[in-house]
Amino acid sequence: MISTKGRYALKVMVELAEHDAEEYIPLKGIAEKLNISQKYLESISTILSKGHMIEGVSGKKGGYRLNRKPEEYRVGDILRLTEGTLAPVSCLREDQEPCERSDSCCTLPIWKGLADLIDKYFDEMTLADVLQSKQEAEKKAAEKKAAEKKTTEKKAAEKNATEKENTEKTEEVSGTIDCREKE
Repeated sequence: MISTKGRYALKVMVELAEHDAEEYIPLKGIAEKLNISQKYLESISTILSKGHMIEGVSGKKGGYRLNRKPEEYRVGDILRLTEGTLAPVSCLREDQEPCERSDSCCTLPIWKGLADLIDKYFDEMTLADVLQSKQEAEKKAAEKKAAEKKTTEKKAAEKNATEKENTEKTEEVSGTIDCREKE
């Protein structure tokens, strides 16, 4: 399972990918935008920086930026850097002692196959792909919001028209009653 560290690292990378490659982005702004603790993002940024994924500069115009183009980052590399491994079971972790039963384990091939699928999936996906998915999702969300606003405005206009019509009918009936009273 991918922890928050891996998920947030990927989100930080996407945020940096959205900006000009020459521009350093303050971590405070990223933390506020993502609604994530700045202190937690600092620890993640340190890992990304030590792993040569991003570069940071301190000071007034400081912050972080990517040190390559988004299409040159594989999602698998980002996640392995922050997670250590993408292995679905502990016996496949590189830092584990080999299991004494691995030679006769009937499920080990299943887990190895799954690990290969996971690695292949994340290694074929680039940061540019994730950025494009984000932009498409934001566009869909904006279109949905605009459609909802249009529907709400239409309903409000229909309600106002109905109320106006009812008011006119009431005034018409009231006028008829007034005429009868005068006769």
